[in-house]
Amino acid sequence: MSRDGWHEQVDSHDLLYERLKTYEGRPTAAPGTGKDLVNEPMIRHWCEAMGDTNPAYGGPDAIAPPTMLQAWTMGGLSGNTDRAGAYDELSTLLDGAGYTSIVATDCEQEYLRPLRPGDAITFDSVIESVSPRKTTKLGTGHFVTTRMDVRAGGELAGTHRFRVLKYAPAGRPPAPRPEPSVTPKRPRPVINRDNAGFWEGVAEHRLLIQRCTDCEVLRFPWLPGCNACGSLAWDTVEASGEGTVYSYVVMHHPPFPAFDPPYAVGLIELAEGVRIVSNVVGVPYDKVRIGMPVRLEFLKADEELDLPVFRAGGED
Repeated sequence: MSRDGWHEQVDSHDLLYERLKTYEGRPTAAPGTGKDLVNEPMIRHWCEAMGDTNPAYGGPDAIAPPTMLQAWTMGGLSGNTDRAGAYDELSTLLDGAGYTSIVATDCEQEYLRPLRPGDAITFDSVIESVSPRKTTKLGTGHFVTTRMDVRAGGELAGTHRFRVLKYAPAGRPPAPRPEPSVTPKRPRPVINRDNAGFWEGVAEHRLLIQRCTDCEVLRFPWLPGCNACGSLAWDTVEASGEGTVYSYVVMHHPPFPAFDPPYAVGLIELAEGVRIVSNVVGVPYDKVRIGMPVRLEFLKADEELDLPVFRAGGED
């Protein structure tokens, strides 16, 4: 590229970014009203789906789980009407500049007051920031951050920030295949003070489940405190190894070193009542079924790493 061509390209990027910055602070859409009051049935369904038994979310003085903040703003299958705003304009501008792909990168929530059954929810959102042009492994584009303010009875209850990357996909050459003699290793688990005991058990081919020593509720994955009563005191019980497939997905893409897609990843409900995510082995990936009985075994992934997996008894 000539020097003049390079300068022209830089100038065009600068001009685009100047236009993008004008969208900061503008409403993403018209203000909205929650379709339902904060209510006990939705709280109960949420807690059941999340396996959250915290007593604060039930009873006469119940509050809603803070992480439900955005749920009260959702429009359901029919959506929220009259919500078009600056966000659609911004997306169209980025599409026109070649940034046609989008990926969510992260979200942040801040809780300022608890929500209780009967609260009427209102919300509004703005484009908080648009980043300069960034180059990532996915491609080159701009990070767009929106902020939603959620109010109960007119009082600010919390904020929800959501960030996406609008980008032009990078052209990538095919990844070189490893030499046949080189076997890539599985990713190492992140071991910290809260879960070290679990991995010590796995190294001994024991699947350990935490148990609260105050209320005796079992919990998995390992946590510093009890969801049921809040106690920090705990011991462990060893799983029998019996379980069933509660749910599963088949992984096709993207490929990772040391994995050979397609393969089945299951949410296994242990006989003790807790659930664990692991691989289902012993049958082809397309023969895995919900309700299928499985049995714990330990896979020696490499000389340094053993992993719990679950073997199905046979094919349908």
